[in-house]
Amino acid sequence: MGYIANTEQQQREMLKTCNASSIDELFNDIPNSLKPKSFDIPAGKSEFEVCTLIQNMASQNYSHLTNFIGGGFYDHFIPSAIDALISRSEFYTAYTPYQPELSQGTLQAIYEYQTDIARLADMEVSNASLYDGGTALYEACQMAISTNRRNRIVMDGGVNPIYKKMLYSYTSNLSIDFCEVSVSHGQSDRQKLFYSLDEKTSAVVLQNPNFFGVIDDHSDIVEKCHSMGILVIQSTYPIALGLIKTPGEIGVDIATGEGQSLGIPLSFGGPYLGFMATNKKLVRKMPGRIVGKTLDNKGREGFVLTLQAREQHIRREKATSNICTNQALCALRAHIYLSLLGKKGLTQTAQLCLDKATYAKKRIKEIPGVDVMESSPTFNEFTISLPLDAGEFAGMMIDRGFAAGFPLGRYYEGMENYLLVAVTEKRTKHEIGHFAEAMEEALCQ
Repeated sequence: MGYIANTEQQQREMLKTCNASSIDELFNDIPNSLKPKSFDIPAGKSEFEVCTLIQNMASQNYSHLTNFIGGGFYDHFIPSAIDALISRSEFYTAYTPYQPELSQGTLQAIYEYQTDIARLADMEVSNASLYDGGTALYEACQMAISTNRRNRIVMDGGVNPIYKKMLYSYTSNLSIDFCEVSVSHGQSDRQKLFYSLDEKTSAVVLQNPNFFGVIDDHSDIVEKCHSMGILVIQSTYPIALGLIKTPGEIGVDIATGEGQSLGIPLSFGGPYLGFMATNKKLVRKMPGRIVGKTLDNKGREGFVLTLQAREQHIRREKATSNICTNQALCALRAHIYLSLLGKKGLTQTAQLCLDKATYAKKRIKEIPGVDVMESSPTFNEFTISLPLDAGEFAGMMIDRGFAAGFPLGRYYEGMENYLLVAVTEKRTKHEIGHFAEAMEEALCQ
């Protein structure tokens, strides 16, 4: 707790500086009818008592549940070095600076983040980040529409339903035609998807791994789309890219995703981080800002806002986006996280997620009445079928100390008994075993 001195002598000095005789005089401009009758402030406490009170209040925000929920947001381990580094005074400002000559450190941090994302997605260029994974997906659709001047978006059924809801909300007053294609056995249904493509289609939106945790190689879809002049947008889970094919390998045009898993706490829904990467040919359609590295007239290395003349403060109605503010402090967290792990560390983390999810499947399959959906390969999430409503079951598991998963009936009709379970590197063998035992106990009561 910070200490701020405020003695009576100091109060008198401050009032004298303000040319006021009393504290009440400072508020003379406020009519009495608008002043509070009473602040109802409790009696003072000692520092120890105040700290204890605040700690008890804060503890109510802390979940003591063992977390098996995913759905786009994951309980990954966050190295303590991240909090220590981002708490330095150099990084107090969370926004991209407008005065590059005064903000070299922040600009360099963003430049390094962009490099990380471009390498992670195996794409040519990244922007300085966006609000979150959902808005990044919307921005990608707008990029595609402004590129090929078509207004139809075909969306795979495996795209995160939260993102879809955001996408429909942002475009509710725009002339964009959406077509959703359901998945088949958890994977993209090629036959239905190809049938839905036409000369008005601007882009196909895919997700890998998709919302059901299924891994899919979309190379054939990309090839088909490109033969028709259609762009391909793929939302991806950054941790999974330690093992699966990258968007660049598959050949997609725009890669997006939620960066929360890169060293950002779950909190209460944010702030999070939307990342976006693309190829150089689309860079001038990209929303937000891009930091570049250059040399000054003395040959010294420096960092500048290379591309930003696409925003509302410069181009106004010609801007590509009006919601392109980036989450620079979250981007810094992601950069530090990726730097700490490195290429091998990211692969090891992804492998742990896969191995522990495989073990969890094995344990859950042994529970009578529970089926694990295994028609397609998965990463760290998988769907299970229960003999009762998944929402009701999740409530039963909370009483046993577990956040058991994401009830799919919340977004999908006819899937009321299905639960999406996520396993990260944080989940131990003991926790997974205890989780399976608690599931069996709940189903038998």
